[in-house]
Amino acid sequence: MSRSLHSRIKWFRSVRARLLAIALLPMLVVMPLFLWVVGVNWINRFDNLLIAKVNGDLTIAHQYFQGILERSGERVKALGDSAEFARVIQDNDDAGLAAYLEAERANLGLDFLYFVAKDGQIISAPPFAGNLDAMKWPVVVQAIEGHDATEIDIFQAGDLAAISPALAQKAVIKLVPTQAAVPTDRQAETRGMVVHTASAVQAGTPAALVGGLLLNRNLSFIDTINDLVYPAASLTEGSHGTATLFLEDVRVSTNVRLFENVRALGTRVSAIVRSTVLDGGKVWLDRAFVVNDWYISAYEPIVDSFGKRVGMLYVGFLDTPFQAAKQRTLKTILGGFLAVVLLSVPIFLRWAGGIIKPLERMVATISKVEGGDMGARTGLPAGQDEVGRVAGHLDHLLEQLQERDQKLRDWADELNKRVAERTRELSEANQRLEATTKQLLVAEKLAAIGEITAGIAHEINNPIAVIQGNLDVIRQEVGDDTGLDTEFGLIYEQVHSVNVLVSKLLQFARPEEYAGLVEHHVPDEVINDSIPLVQHLLGKGNITLVLDLNADRPVAMNRTELQQVLINLIVNAIHAMPDGGTLTLRSANKDRDGVQGVEIEVSDTGVGMPPEVLESVFDPFFTTKQAEGTGLGLSISQKLVSRSGGKIGAQSKEGEGASFTVWIPAAQFE
Repeated sequence: MSRSLHSRIKWFRSVRARLLAIALLPMLVVMPLFLWVVGVNWINRFDNLLIAKVNGDLTIAHQYFQGILERSGERVKALGDSAEFARVIQDNDDAGLAAYLEAERANLGLDFLYFVAKDGQIISAPPFAGNLDAMKWPVVVQAIEGHDATEIDIFQAGDLAAISPALAQKAVIKLVPTQAAVPTDRQAETRGMVVHTASAVQAGTPAALVGGLLLNRNLSFIDTINDLVYPAASLTEGSHGTATLFLEDVRVSTNVRLFENVRALGTRVSAIVRSTVLDGGKVWLDRAFVVNDWYISAYEPIVDSFGKRVGMLYVGFLDTPFQAAKQRTLKTILGGFLAVVLLSVPIFLRWAGGIIKPLERMVATISKVEGGDMGARTGLPAGQDEVGRVAGHLDHLLEQLQERDQKLRDWADELNKRVAERTRELSEANQRLEATTKQLLVAEKLAAIGEITAGIAHEINNPIAVIQGNLDVIRQEVGDDTGLDTEFGLIYEQVHSVNVLVSKLLQFARPEEYAGLVEHHVPDEVINDSIPLVQHLLGKGNITLVLDLNADRPVAMNRTELQQVLINLIVNAIHAMPDGGTLTLRSANKDRDGVQGVEIEVSDTGVGMPPEVLESVFDPFFTTKQAEGTGLGLSISQKLVSRSGGKIGAQSKEGEGASFTVWIPAAQFE
């Protein structure tokens, strides 16, 4: 047996494994099994409720459908029993009878109405277009024999054409290829499903009054059934009810949509439903695929006067919202179970750990002592249970055996701690010394740069003063009418621009002379004054400058310090775009925490910064420019902004540029 297998067997036999099994078995095995049984039972009940509902819907539709048959029979019978009809019959005027029948047909809303004698002679208006064998229908034969009857009958195309070509044309429905239907070569359904009613009349000889209503394309009939079965708000949100009348397996009257505004006339029922309902004569109560979606469906067969199954009555509602509700419920139960597991399993493990860990620590301590570590201890607090008392006795025994050795170890540990503490203090002092030295070097460099800048500015001022003085002399000598006013004006403007540039350069080089002055000014002016100082860097770096300055609130920050912060941010942005790019300066009035202020944003499209650089960008002496930078620019800028009560922050992604935001509170006027 290998060492690994032996270790696994030993672990499974351990107290830890048995305690964990006792703690986790109910939660991770029994509870999921229980939830599975409950979930399956709930799903079955949920599905049974849907089936029960659609069964009730079918009952309502069936009753309404039978009511139509009964009302049709009652109307025809009432007409046959009326005194007016008896009078027309007694007149023995075929033309008058035909006209009377046509008027009553329109009143009753029937598609045909005729009088037939026992010998098969038919009187109708207008006259039928062909010969109709009325005596082949059982309902007609029964009526002539004295028994009223109303049934559903299927009229062939020839029968409909004999009554009226228009009626035959109305019955024609083109077949639409339908998924899962029985294959067929037929292109159209030409037969008609008719509510066929006949009532016995007394006309000297046995006769009958026969009427019929074509159900093909009878949309008002099917919509009435749908509105009755599925009134508004009777289904869950997102679902909708449908009703259909089938001639065999073809939809001849339906409110099921093939497209948004196109009814699914001519589509066919699936093969499995046809086999169950038409062939088997059973009622279908289950999910079924209807045209283009799944529905909770109910189908019942329709039998004609010959006793044959010739069609189906269908009602159903869209299954998708109920399935979605079922899934949401199951997900909620599963989520609740997982939440309980996540909350309870750590508690169980903690409780089990209270027993397991002390035993493991005692076993580990004994193993260390056996290996020569006489200073090993369990370190467990004295407890009230058996495990705690055993651990306490074990520690007490080991302490007695190694008391002197432990004292020596304690002294050694104390000495090591003191040495480590002293070493740490020396290291911190050394770091502070190095930081101070770097700051002094930077300060000396900045002071030298300031002196050099001031000297350069002084040297520029002298020639400029000479140029301006001599220009004034020339102007006086040549007079005012020289024709060179434009040229003199340009020279004066350029000399003035040089003076302004030198003045700004002196302010930037000697900020200490202006640092004590706090004046109210609009930051947009400082931004505009800072641009000339970096214009040469912009041109050299092929960088496009975009200004979006909209701030008009004055701020109470030293103008020179603000200019120093802005120039530092602008120069850093330029350095971040070695291959050129776009530098954007924005300003806007913005409040923070209820305090009015101004926000200035300096953005570039440069190389950007990774997260670890972004976290340290304001730290003193932190730089990514190696020997080219001191790492103090952003740190000093942060101090200057904070001293004025403002805030400075940065956002950046590597390869997507960087954006620095400076917010300064607005000046308060008393």
